[in-house]
Amino acid sequence: MLPTNSYLQFTPDLKICRILNGMWQVSGGHGRIDPKAAIQTMFKYIDAGFTTWDLADHYGPAEDLIGEFRRQVIATRGQAALANIQAFTKWVPRPGKMTKKIVEDSIDISLRRMDVESLDLMQFHWWEYQDKNYLDALKYMAELQTEGKIKHLALTNFDTENLQIIVEAGIKIVSNQVQFSLVDRRPEVNMIQFCQQHDIKLLTYGTVCGGLLSEKYLGKPEPRGLSLTTVSLKKYKNMVDAWGGWLLLQELLSTLKSIADKHKVSIPNVAVRYILDKPAVGGVIVGARLGISEHLADNAKVFNFNLDAEDLKKIDAVSEKSRDLYELIGDCGDEYRR
Repeated sequence: MLPTNSYLQFTPDLKICRILNGMWQVSGGHGRIDPKAAIQTMFKYIDAGFTTWDLADHYGPAEDLIGEFRRQVIATRGQAALANIQAFTKWVPRPGKMTKKIVEDSIDISLRRMDVESLDLMQFHWWEYQDKNYLDALKYMAELQTEGKIKHLALTNFDTENLQIIVEAGIKIVSNQVQFSLVDRRPEVNMIQFCQQHDIKLLTYGTVCGGLLSEKYLGKPEPRGLSLTTVSLKKYKNMVDAWGGWLLLQELLSTLKSIADKHKVSIPNVAVRYILDKPAVGGVIVGARLGISEHLADNAKVFNFNLDAEDLKKIDAVSEKSRDLYELIGDCGDEYRR
């Protein structure tokens, strides 16, 4: 099992693993997922201590896999075993008029698919800030929270300005899910400070840049076209290009490798540890390609070491050579709304 520092009292009633198992990888574009093998693998994750799942209504069969997994946990280990498992989903509606019926119908679909009476965390995404119906959607979700269908409300890819509008409207938000990595440090500009002031946690994704921040790409020629075999590799390769390109990434990787060797860990471990140590960060989401590739033993090492001042200085020296993604792209989530 993982050490106690691997867990965070996220809310009074939810204790989470600080490395969340990301289920975007079951949505297609990352290799075919066999549901039976996927569920067997999910047991491996919780037995290793990785108890927290991040998913969404549009991640292919992700919500159904959670539902089936929960049924199998009850059948093999009893109802009480479910208390140690958290599943955080998302709702990504098309912008437009929001009624309580529209919101409740969507929440009910997730409840049914995941086979739960109440959603641990509903992370809400909205494509179009000009359309202020997102405030109505959140107000109806807050009503459903009072009625017991949702335990906690959260956001995905909201920028600081609109997060502030939501908080000032009196809606209690416990977390915002954003891209945050050694390549994309935009949350450090405004988001972290606002979240600290309002007791909001950040759940971060893209922290290992789809695998680009790993030994696999150290000293390797720049991958292009068909060699970018997954959706996430394509996405994060674009981020790397905007940030500073392949040569600067190689400099970052060799710096991370020297730090990793010193602590007897891997490059992804250093990349994840760096972000986990940032203020307001509650957890880092690491993609789980269920039944295809697992990194359980490696991910566990994140909790066995600490980065010292010398390590941070080396990493920051490379970061200083990069372009300012906040200037290029905008605040967190702005890449989805351009």
